[in-house]
Amino acid sequence: MNSLEVHIIGGGLAGCEAAWQLARRGYQVKLFDMKPNKFSPAHESENLAELVCSNSLRSADPHSAVGLLKDEMRTLDSLIMKAADETAVPAGKALAVDREKFAEKITSLLTKHPLVSIIREEIESLPEEPNSLTILATGPLTSEPLAESLACFTGKTRLYFYDAIAPILYTESLDMEMIYQKSRYDDGPGDYLNCPLAENDYLQFIDSLNTARYAPLRDFEEVKYFEGCLPIEVMSARGIDTLRYGPMKPVGLEDPRTNEQPYAVVQLRKENKEGTLYNMVGFQTKLTRGEQERILRRIPGLERAEFARYGSIHRNTFICAPEILRPTLQAKKNPNLLVAGQLSGVEGYVESTAMGLLAGINAGRLLQSSEPLTPPPETALGALINHLTATDPNHFQPSNVNFGLFPAWEKKVAKRLRGQIRAERSSTALKQWIEAYRV
Repeated sequence: MNSLEVHIIGGGLAGCEAAWQLARRGYQVKLFDMKPNKFSPAHESENLAELVCSNSLRSADPHSAVGLLKDEMRTLDSLIMKAADETAVPAGKALAVDREKFAEKITSLLTKHPLVSIIREEIESLPEEPNSLTILATGPLTSEPLAESLACFTGKTRLYFYDAIAPILYTESLDMEMIYQKSRYDDGPGDYLNCPLAENDYLQFIDSLNTARYAPLRDFEEVKYFEGCLPIEVMSARGIDTLRYGPMKPVGLEDPRTNEQPYAVVQLRKENKEGTLYNMVGFQTKLTRGEQERILRRIPGLERAEFARYGSIHRNTFICAPEILRPTLQAKKNPNLLVAGQLSGVEGYVESTAMGLLAGINAGRLLQSSEPLTPPPETALGALINHLTATDPNHFQPSNVNFGLFPAWEKKVAKRLRGQIRAERSSTALKQWIEAYRV
């Protein structure tokens, strides 16, 4: 493997992080970015690592899931975290950056690095030559030619071009006194949790949907909805009973406590094996986050619901990671191809960067003929990898890091201590991992 040449396609957060991780280990890297010869609809700066949507990297609290992920990345000498810390602007409890200074710093550091060659040209197809080790990190707006090449590689049904995401809720925040367990038409307890709505509950819910505020689409996010995956607000606008004959259909879901069929039902499906997260079935939406909290908490049993992920619909190219990737981020079909960033199936700046970091580490190990690594499950890095590769492929959707992706608690832990204990476990596991494998 030592003779392989490393190509990184994409100069966003993940690609830059991967290049840094390889270069600091002494490997020559070619980083390809199509700007300024060609820009995506969302980009306008010639700099690498351009932040498109927001300047916030979210919570800086080390006891939050994303804060913990940041600390793990700092421990592993992340270029993106270094630049973010040095260009931070006041943002309360969040880590936000001066976008221009942030991108300029990263571009400067990589441009000056003797082992990094930045090549400004578009790559339109995946490499076929066996002597090329490639990290694909082109992001959610991958150009059409390369996306077509990737579709041919993965199979068109395993490549998605926009997210239609339903909210995910923490199980512990659900009111199980109101919710009952049942699968449609089954006699006994089934795999779904059901929130029953009386007629008045349903009509109030529909009225709230029809007068709600929605997150506007950006110019590059024109979405062509699939009939089988419509947002709840689009269905609601088609008629007062549309949702009741769609995802809120109550037929076959009699409440075992009353033996009666509710007027409507919201079903929740287990999101992970541990049962710490539940997905709102068929509830993809463009409601703003505040409106999701206000309106969805009107549903019986969800009055105190806490969101691990909010619903959304936006332009995003990503692969079906459970079918395509190994836990090392290598493609099952071609282990010399690693996929990083949002393309791998994560959401968010920090998560995308984290996948670039791990791809860089593993590409370096491949170059030195060492086994590529999977992070410990107690870490935020490991939790994301578990989401990418152990989720049921039939229900896979991109996700931000959250504590619902971590291993289940062995015993009950006070809520106020959970973040601290997760951070302590992560720190211990990561330190042992680094020492054991000389990461």
